[in-house]
Amino acid sequence: MLSNKKSSLSPFFKMVTIVGARPQFIKAAAVSRAIQLSNEKKRKIQEILVHTGQHYDYLMDRVFFEELGLPRPHYHLGVGSGSHGKQTGVILERTETVLQKERPGVVLVYGDTNSTLAGALASAKLNIPVAHVEAGLRSYNHRMPEEVNRLLTDHLSTYLFCPTAQAIQNLLKEGVRNGKGKIVKNVGDVMYDSILYYSKLAEQKSTILKDLSLLTPNSQLRTPNYYLATLHRAENTDDPKRLKSILKALNEIGKKYPVILPLHPRTKKMISVHRLSKEARHVKLIAPVSYLNMLMLEKHARAILTDSGGVQKEAYWFGVPCVTLREETEWVETVRRGWNVLAGAETDKIIRGVKSLGGKKFLKDSMGLFGDGRTGEKIIRIMTSLQMMKHQNMS
Repeated sequence: MLSNKKSSLSPFFKMVTIVGARPQFIKAAAVSRAIQLSNEKKRKIQEILVHTGQHYDYLMDRVFFEELGLPRPHYHLGVGSGSHGKQTGVILERTETVLQKERPGVVLVYGDTNSTLAGALASAKLNIPVAHVEAGLRSYNHRMPEEVNRLLTDHLSTYLFCPTAQAIQNLLKEGVRNGKGKIVKNVGDVMYDSILYYSKLAEQKSTILKDLSLLTPNSQLRTPNYYLATLHRAENTDDPKRLKSILKALNEIGKKYPVILPLHPRTKKMISVHRLSKEARHVKLIAPVSYLNMLMLEKHARAILTDSGGVQKEAYWFGVPCVTLREETEWVETVRRGWNVLAGAETDKIIRGVKSLGGKKFLKDSMGLFGDGRTGEKIIRIMTSLQMMKHQNMS
């Protein structure tokens, strides 16, 4: 179901932003703040926010809008769950209707979800330029739906905003470079903007450590005596063998230290379907947590075990060791610098990966691999400059 609210803004140019999953809400919040800042100083940008409804549970959706201060979506497409093909097709159809009505100058998409690809396809078919934030990432595992989504989106996009130098190199290997209708820029990572902005707020507002009884008696501020785990990718949750193996590793670790696992709806369902709850007897399974609570859990963990790309980076920024529950990662920089260990789904390999970290905290990174925390501003500055050039050429 579509719903929209009118804006009284008389824009210099109009931008449609498409989001559908919680990592995209975080990324969009950084760019939306940059738009607000730009609008206070320069010509107006009208941002039309489209929420596809790919994530629709309160703890996966609305609470993020509330915490992040994102504006209420102009359109909510109400797509919900479904197979990859069905979900992508429905988003494509409903997004096309919005774009035909709004006629934006550019469509902004984030990351690698079905919402990302569907938004890019709808825009490209209507000859509307696509701007891809987090362009150029590659795992080179084409069995992952996310890899297919990001690969196709990059080749459909006009503006490719890359988070790292490695992402630029990945695109060059595929012949994607500046020129011939492509604008490729290394702008840094918008999630770094968000972690800098919201981690202080999390320290002030979050009570998650106290609520989960994770605070040690001698410290009200830091308690690196628990492990945090996240598990949501289909390659892990939809394969009973892999899921069981990962849970067994978490359970073994949980015999010595608390292991906190916020349950993604897909993971919760598959644990129930395959009757694997007994494999996680020593794991504290909790409901999905809000962004601020997640930041607190990450920041104070002994180490993090995850199959999430975003969580790998957040661990890196907080200086917390990370074990990645996949055979590959898009964020190869974190592995090269020794902050991240690839362990896959084998129980013994995961446990060895955790032991290799030694429970130590790493020194803060000073290399600036992911930018300077002002990526949102850079994206908007580039977009505004390009639109000014376009207007001048047309006049």
